[in-house]
Order: sequence, then C-alpha cells, then structure tokens
Amino acid sequence: MRRSRFTETQIVSILKEAEAGETVKEICRRHGISDATFYNWKSRYGGMSASELKRLKELESELSQYKKMYAELARENYALKALIEKKY
Repeated sequence: MRRSRFTETQIVSILKEAEAGETVKEICRRHGISDATFYNWKSRYGGMSASELKRLKELESELSQYKKMYAELARENYALKALIEKKY
C-alpha cells in the first residue's frame, strides 16, 4: 500500500481548515490534493483530534500484534492435534 505524503496530524489540520469555513476546492488546490482524497480523509479522520488519532494508531498496531500471536498459536495447536491423532 502506498504511503501518503501527509502525516495523520497534517491530515487532521487540513480537515480543521474545512471546519473553520474555508471551501473544499480552495483547501484542495492549496495542498495539492483531489476532492476525492479530501472526502476520503474526512470519512476516515473526520471529527478526530491529533491525540485521538495517535491513540487509534496505537490500538491498531496492538491489534495487529494480537492477530499475529493468535495465528501462530492456532497453527501450533493444529500441528499438535495432528501429531496426537497420528499416535493413536
């Protein structure tokens, strides 16, 4: 997946400009983004502050670690069950 050239805090600040009353077209022109990008960001990050966004990213990375741990344990469990079934 391609990384954005804007950080999450920059995205939040761009969205705050729109909340302050500037037109979307002007904001998009100034920052060099399309209207579709702006509205995608708005649907994803709309109404969030920078601290909330940071916490969301931490939770997502923690969830990713848990998913990897579960997958590893499930694979080991499956292998052990198969080994036990072969012995009997």
